Amino acid sequence: MFNILTFTGFHTWLSLVALVSGALLIFDLLTSRRASRLTILFFVTAVATNVTGFLFPFTGFLPSHGVGIISSLVLLIALLARYGFHLAGIWRGIYAVTLTLGVYFLAFVAIAQIFQKVPSLAAKGQMPFAIAEAILLIVAIVLAVKAAKNFRPAMNGAA
Repeated sequence: MFNILTFTGFHTWLSLVALVSGALLIFDLLTSRRASRLTILFFVTAVATNVTGFLFPFTGFLPSHGVGIISSLVLLIALLARYGFHLAGIWRGIYAVTLTLGVYFLAFVAIAQIFQKVPSLAAKGQMPFAIAEAILLIVAIVLAVKAAKNFRPAMNGAA
């Protein structure tokens, strides 16, 4: 029997683990470190978050599906850069940017869910939500640029 409450809780926990591990990975990018276990945890939970997001009962194509598709493509590019091209050449910068974007999409959805589910925030209307998302976008862009510039890991380090 499918229990939507249990499934939602599982999906939410996956999202939170992906978001926290991804935020820690961005810090590692900024300080030129590679954390193999943390990287694997992020990718597994981020991809699982996207997959489980498509398994909710729905009718029609929703904005969340668009975000999930874009996020999945970004994560695929990050995975290819990291494990397919081993951060060689331009793929190092592509990895830093796409990993940061992957975390951005998780945070974007988290903010949307918070504004949708918390009555006091939902009552404030669209402007506070738009401001929060705009601030998140600016922070993500700054972090992606800095990560691409700063991420120069020792190539003999942990994979």
